[in-house]
Amino acid sequence: MTRPQISMQLRTFTEDPGHDWDSTLALGRAMDVAGVDRVVVSDHVVFGENPDAYADPRLGGIVGGRQPTGPDGQWLDPLIVLTALAATTTRIRLGTAVLLAALRRPAVLAKQLATLDVLSGGRLDLGVGVGWQREEYEAAGLAFERRGRLLDHTLEVCQTLWTHQRSSYTSPELSFENIHQMPKPVQPGGVPIWVSGTVNDAVARRLARFGSGWIPWGPAIQDPAGAIAAMKDRIAGLGGDPTGLQVLGHAKTVKRADGSVDTAATAASAPALVAAGVTDVRVTCSLPRDAGRATELLSELVEAFRAATD
Repeated sequence: MTRPQISMQLRTFTEDPGHDWDSTLALGRAMDVAGVDRVVVSDHVVFGENPDAYADPRLGGIVGGRQPTGPDGQWLDPLIVLTALAATTTRIRLGTAVLLAALRRPAVLAKQLATLDVLSGGRLDLGVGVGWQREEYEAAGLAFERRGRLLDHTLEVCQTLWTHQRSSYTSPELSFENIHQMPKPVQPGGVPIWVSGTVNDAVARRLARFGSGWIPWGPAIQDPAGAIAAMKDRIAGLGGDPTGLQVLGHAKTVKRADGSVDTAATAASAPALVAAGVTDVRVTCSLPRDAGRATELLSELVEAFRAATD
C-alpha cells in the first residue's frame, strides 16, 4: 500500500486588492520545506453576479456552499501560480483542485501542462471538474449544458497529445491528423488526472477513462467509506479497474482554546480516513503569515500526521 499523503490548499484568492502575493508564494515554499506531500490551488476564470448558484447541487454546487469572495475578488490563474511554485520548490507535488479544464482550448492546455510537468520534474497533478457557474462557460463561448462532454473532450485531446508521437483525433468538436506536440510530460502516460464529482455514472465513467484519483464532492465528502465503495463499484460496473484509485479525504481540523491548530488532534482524524480508502488527506487551516512560523507549524503537523498513519 502506498503511504498516505498529506495535502494542503494554497489560497490564491482574496477580497483584498492589495494582497501581498509574495507572502502567498512563501507559504507554498514553507509547505515544501516542511514535508507536505501536495499543494493544490483552485480556479475561476471570470465571475458572474449570481454567486448563490454555488449552493445549488443541480448546477454542480454544494448544499450550503458559499463562495469565499464576491464577483470582484482577486483570483490568480492556477497554472501560472504552479509554475512559480515549480521554480521555487524541490519536492512537493503541485496540483489543481480543481481546474475548469473545459474552458481552455485542449491542445493549448495540453502544451501548458506538459511544459509545467517538465519544468517541475514530473510533480504535476491535474484535478478537474465541470464547475457550477454558467457565466464562465458563456464568457468562453461554450454551452454550459454541454460542460460534461466538453471536459471529456478536453481530456481526450490532452491524453492523445501526451501519449502519441504522431497524434490523430476525431470527434464532433475537433479533428486533426498527424500532429506532433513536444515535449511530452515527464510522467509515464501523461499528467495524472484527478476527477472531481459526486457518486454518479458520469463521474465514474470519467474516472474509468482518465482518472488516477477521485476528488469527492457533495454528500460523498461526508461518508468516505460508503462513497469510495460505491464509486469503485460503479467504475467496475462500467468496465474500469478501480484498483489503485487514489482518493481525497478531509481531515477534521481541531483548534485549541487560543485558536491555534492542535496538530496532534487534527492528525488523529487521518487513520479513520485511510481505513476508509482515502490516500490523500487534505488539511485545511489558517497559517501564520510569517513564513518561518508557518514552516514550524507545518513541520509539526506533518510529523503528527506521519506518526498517526505510519
